[in-house]
Amino acid sequence: MTTTTSTSAWRATGVAELDQADLERLDRWWRAANYLSVGQIYLLDNPLLREPLTRDHVKPRLLGHWGTTPGLTFLYAHLSRAIKAREQSTIYITGPGHGGPGLVASAYLEGTYSEVYSDVTQDAEGMRRLFRQFSFPGGVPSHVAPETPGSIHEGGELGYALSHAYGAAFDNPDLLVAAVVGDGEAETGPLATSWHSNKFLNPAQDGVVLPILHLNGYKIANPTVFDRIPQDELRDLMVGYGHRPYFFEGGYDRDEPPLEVHRRFAALLDEVLDEIAAIKARAADGDLARPRWPMIVFRTPKGWSGPEEIDGKKTTGSWRAHQVPLASARDTEEHLRTLEDWLRSYRPEELFDDDGRLVDDVASLTPEGHLRMSDNPHANGGLLLHDLRLPDFRDYAVDVPSPGGAIAEAPRVLGRWLTDVIRRNPDNFRIFGPDETASNRLQAVYDATDKQWNAEIVGPEVDEHLARAGRVMEMLSEHQVQGWLEGYLLTGRHGLMNSYEAFIHIVDSMFNQHAKWLKVTNHIPWRRPIASLNYLLSSHVWRQDHNGFSHQDPGFIDHVVNKKAEIVRVYLPPDANTLLSTYDHCLRSRQYVNVVVAGKQPSPQFLSMDEAVAHCTRGLGIWEWAGTEVPGEDPDVVLAAAGDVPTLEVLAAADILRRELPDLKVRVVNVVDLMRLQDEREHPHGLSDTQFDGLFTTDRPIIFAYHGYPWLIHRLTYRRTGHANLHVRGYKEEGTTTTPFDMVMLNDVDRYHLVIDVIDRVDGLGQRHAGLRQRMVDARIRARAWTREHGEDIPEVRDWVWPDVGQTATEEGGPQYAGAQDTGGDNE
Repeated sequence: MTTTTSTSAWRATGVAELDQADLERLDRWWRAANYLSVGQIYLLDNPLLREPLTRDHVKPRLLGHWGTTPGLTFLYAHLSRAIKAREQSTIYITGPGHGGPGLVASAYLEGTYSEVYSDVTQDAEGMRRLFRQFSFPGGVPSHVAPETPGSIHEGGELGYALSHAYGAAFDNPDLLVAAVVGDGEAETGPLATSWHSNKFLNPAQDGVVLPILHLNGYKIANPTVFDRIPQDELRDLMVGYGHRPYFFEGGYDRDEPPLEVHRRFAALLDEVLDEIAAIKARAADGDLARPRWPMIVFRTPKGWSGPEEIDGKKTTGSWRAHQVPLASARDTEEHLRTLEDWLRSYRPEELFDDDGRLVDDVASLTPEGHLRMSDNPHANGGLLLHDLRLPDFRDYAVDVPSPGGAIAEAPRVLGRWLTDVIRRNPDNFRIFGPDETASNRLQAVYDATDKQWNAEIVGPEVDEHLARAGRVMEMLSEHQVQGWLEGYLLTGRHGLMNSYEAFIHIVDSMFNQHAKWLKVTNHIPWRRPIASLNYLLSSHVWRQDHNGFSHQDPGFIDHVVNKKAEIVRVYLPPDANTLLSTYDHCLRSRQYVNVVVAGKQPSPQFLSMDEAVAHCTRGLGIWEWAGTEVPGEDPDVVLAAAGDVPTLEVLAAADILRRELPDLKVRVVNVVDLMRLQDEREHPHGLSDTQFDGLFTTDRPIIFAYHGYPWLIHRLTYRRTGHANLHVRGYKEEGTTTTPFDMVMLNDVDRYHLVIDVIDRVDGLGQRHAGLRQRMVDARIRARAWTREHGEDIPEVRDWVWPDVGQTATEEGGPQYAGAQDTGGDNE
């Protein structure tokens, strides 16, 4: 796919010759933003200093971060001037998001803040409310947060500013993303990786990211690496990353007039934006070669424009300016007077009129309407979101003539459906993953698209499916692809991330922040819902045949379930048709994090498409064909399963019980929506006690085979009447490089052990069927010995099929189940 952009969206204006009035306007806007920022950190009242400052005007708890704020407001002012001159759609991402007061102040000066929070008016009373609410109980956070208009990047997420920025730029050809990277943030691993995103940007179909590395020299208590290396070394590093760096330093020369600092930076910014416009013009003419995109190294003192010294110690230009420089402003007269002098140094009487409104001349710097960075629709992506045009997933169904009557690789089947999802949605849907799309059996999508790649391509005989434009985004960094996807979703598009189950933990903290963002935005009326963050986790814990223990960890589910119930959903489809139905639902959903776990190995298929749709709609249910209960009578035992491998083992155990104990009334329950197990008062998908008791009984043993760590099932069901009868088998941190069945035996989830559990827990079976129990123990011994001698699973397990099928199972998308092993290296 090739998409071009109009060069009119990228105007080359030349270096503006700013006159004295232009420079003064920039400086006054910057001073106003800084005044409002300091006021937010410190003041409860007296917002315009119409009377001498007293301790009662100062907040009792002083919270926030000053040090990075004046640099952020300086950049905001200059970008606003350029946006207005060029009519360039721009969003602003702040890696040093703890500079929250600066972004709130900027949104207030632009008028957007008062538009979305009508009580924070543009007058003295509104300014008082603006100050009072900041880091105050019942108010707003100190970071750049969901509550901040124009933000898509939570300020607590150190390391992800650039990956979010590039995600926002993909498929937004007319959008400029100004991404400020803090020099402390620049020391993180994810940020170091994210500089390489420029190798994945198509200059025609995508927007532009302008990285601005903000060097202010210090973190909380230490200097930053990037500030303490020679400029030539830093230049070489940025050139090595593929950028053309522009260097700017301001605020260190005390003799340089402030307006001269503004003049120099305005000229530099115009030069950079003209260079970007030239690159976009060449791309519009068909030149898709990777350009050397410009970036800015912006060096200013930490706490710029604040007190030079406090208590005789250097403050501005040191780590002491990082948070609240005057921590005792309410308690000591000296700090109070210093605070008042600091606030008055911005000369608020020149910035705000008698009513507390920003004076017209300063306000004229602000762009109009949606060109304001605080009001850009891309920063409220739900405004731009369109439903996906989804093909009917039923048309991709596996033919299952009877339970177990077909063999398929579930993700491979899903991949065929996703191929047509891509075809129908060529500019607002992408698949993200860390080099594992084919490994996770989604390679059918390459019939419709390539992997986007703007670095060197050596030739099709080696570089398969690489192209300048594509809908698959792969880079061997889970942080990076997660960040890209988040930025893509937050700006109004759709996507999914596929990953090996064990290594999705790498993005635990990123998931945390995104889930928190969704939770908060659910309660912000002006934030529109965005498409859900969808995971597909394959290569899971039970089938790591040659990677072994390091690749065996299902604990991401536990991590996800910790978040608010209104946000998280976890699905464990047992076969391909249920996976199709599940993912159709996920791609239609909004404001969720959907975690779907599906093994990629050839496996029996149990449900027809109609049955799968009904099962997924319920979220769980009784598989009557698998049990031996008598209608109208209570079962003797409930065998339950959640997950594809546990489902297989439960069915095999039910088969043994059917043959060996024909009078035993067994109920088989399968769970696809894990959250159905919770109480309806705890999760929107939860079952009522009546429904739960009807399925699982109140007084009969429940043997539950679960995909992950077994204690999660107890946690979800602890309130249920029959919880004391619940016995869960799952992964218990026993693993190695071994066969599939040996793996389940290591964790006691195998069919033989499940039969033993039934014998041990159903009254009367232990004495009457001690011989069967012993045969199950012997079967485990025999199966273990077979693997050690032959290197594969014992034939009675390897070749097992559901008894109603016999040997008639048909192949669908993979080798016959009997004896099938993953012998390739794509699980590495």
